[in-house]
Amino acid sequence: MTQIRIATFNLENLDETAPTAHPSLAERVKLMKPQISRLRADIACFQEVHGQERPGQPRALLALKELLEGTNLDGAALVSTKPEDDAVFDMRNLVVATHLPVIKHQQLKNDLVAEPHYQRLTATPPDTKPIPIGIERPILHAQIDIDHAEPGRLLHIITVHLKSKIPTEIPGQVLDSQKGIWRTADAWAEGSFLSSMKRMSQALEVRRLVDQILGEDPDARIIVAGDFNAEPEEVPVLAICGNVEDTGNGDLAARVLVPIEHTIPNEARYTLFHHGRGQMLDHMLVTRNLLTHYRGSEIHNEVLHDESLAFATDVKFPESDHAPVVATFDFD
Repeated sequence: MTQIRIATFNLENLDETAPTAHPSLAERVKLMKPQISRLRADIACFQEVHGQERPGQPRALLALKELLEGTNLDGAALVSTKPEDDAVFDMRNLVVATHLPVIKHQQLKNDLVAEPHYQRLTATPPDTKPIPIGIERPILHAQIDIDHAEPGRLLHIITVHLKSKIPTEIPGQVLDSQKGIWRTADAWAEGSFLSSMKRMSQALEVRRLVDQILGEDPDARIIVAGDFNAEPEEVPVLAICGNVEDTGNGDLAARVLVPIEHTIPNEARYTLFHHGRGQMLDHMLVTRNLLTHYRGSEIHNEVLHDESLAFATDVKFPESDHAPVVATFDFD
C-alpha cells in the first residue's frame, strides 16, 4: 500500500524582502514553515512563488527553498513555470514540489485556447480596434510516477492560478490603482468583465487539456489543483469539472472531475476569509477513477484572517491569506 498526500497552497507573494522591510522573509518563514510541515505532502502544488536573483546566476526559487528547509519537502524537485530564458518568472510562479519522480512536465498559455480579442468601451483614448486579452499566468502540468517500482503508475498533476476578480485596469479609468478607485461604475464593470474573460480563458484551457489527456488515455488519473479564484458554483470551476448536469451528455460521465472538498463539512469548507465570510477558492478536482483510492481531505484554515479588513495587512498578518488543502490517497 502506497499512501500519497497531495496539497495545494497559495503562499501569497512569497519573496525575499528589503533589510528594513516588515514582515521580513525570515518572519514569514518562521510562521509558515510549520504549515508546510503539517501538510506532510508527497506532492505540493504552490502558487504565488516569486523568483530571486543572484549576480551571475539565473533567477531561482530561493525563498521557497528556504521555506522548505527542515520539512519533508527539503531538497525536493521543484518543477516551475518558466519564461523563455529557462530561469523562473520574477513573480507568481506555479511550482510542484515532490521527491517522487517527475517523468515530464509542460506549461500551457494560450496553447489550446486562442487569445481572445475585445474592443474596450470605456478606454480613454478609445480603442480603434479589438485588442488581445492576454492571461498573466500559464498552467503547469506534471506527470509524476507515484510508484517507480511499477512503471506506468502516473498521476497527471495540473496546477492552476486563475485570474483574480480584481478588475483589469482600463486606460484613463483608474484614479488610484493602489486603492482601487475607478472613475466610473461602467468602467469598473468592464474591468471586471475583462478579468472574468481571462479567468474563463484559463479554465477552458485546463478543461481542454484534461480532455486531451483522457482522449489519449481514458484511464488517466488526473488532479487539477490550485487557486481558482472562484467558488464551487461559479462557471470557471464548473467548466473544468464538466458535470453531466451541465453538458447533458451521460456518455461524458467518465470525464467528470470531482471536487474532493465535498467530503469536508460545510462549516469548515473555506480557504479564504473575506468580509466575514469564508470562501472556497482553492480546489482539488480529481477524475472519478481516483475516488476508489481517496481517503479524505483537510483544509488548514484555523488561523485564517479576514484579508478584506482595513487592518488585515501583511505587516500584521505575515502568513498567507489562503489556507492549504490536502487530500490523502491510498494506492495498492
